[in-house]
Amino acid sequence: MKKTLLILCLIIYLFPNNIKGQNEGAAIAAVAGGLVAIGAGIAAVEQMKEQAELTATEWFLTNHPEYSRFSLKTLAFDGKKLKDMSSTSVITFTIREFDIKDNEPELGKKMVLFGFTSFGWINEYGIDFEKVEWFLIDSDEWMNMMIEYSKVASGEENTELIKKTLESGKVVNRGIKAKKGDDIDFYKIGGDMYLVTEYSPEMKFIYNERSLGIYLNETMNLIQIGRGDLINIHEFFFDE
Repeated sequence: MKKTLLILCLIIYLFPNNIKGQNEGAAIAAVAGGLVAIGAGIAAVEQMKEQAELTATEWFLTNHPEYSRFSLKTLAFDGKKLKDMSSTSVITFTIREFDIKDNEPELGKKMVLFGFTSFGWINEYGIDFEKVEWFLIDSDEWMNMMIEYSKVASGEENTELIKKTLESGKVVNRGIKAKKGDDIDFYKIGGDMYLVTEYSPEMKFIYNERSLGIYLNETMNLIQIGRGDLINIHEFFFDE
């Protein structure tokens, strides 16, 4: 945002002196309008982020009353622009249970809450949460998901080897980088090529070079978790 302001100020400053005043005024008005639009876009994303976080918290409180101390924050909204939000097919939230010891929070169990979205989930009024389906996982479920995803993405079938590599290594753009032993490389396929595996009665996993695809059998929606978000989720569970 600071860079944008600086560039726009420079444009105004360097505006040719021989341009008529009325044209200069029109140009400055256009620049000002652009600034307003940028500010409105940032504010809209922030408002949607707060709205989504509040609704996710309400869902968690309603469906999991056993948790009385927890933190919840959005992950997938970070760095998103307003024009990108309507095409986003999943909102991701990290949840952390905690206790209070000696007046300080002691962090405990980690969870991730997915909000799987359907077409039209963002409209002129904000977010339509009737078009969001919630799915909560813990680290064990995420590990199972990543093992199955890694199998279809790499062709490696040794479950224990994949699990050990996931636990000690790092998920990177091209596969799993092992701390010890061999890396597990993902297939290099085109962006319009897909490898599919059945994960559960509710969903299929789909691999291509850009994302982890989750196909929801009931709604027939294809959810795409970008590789960057996938890495962030794995690091949340196993690196923090």
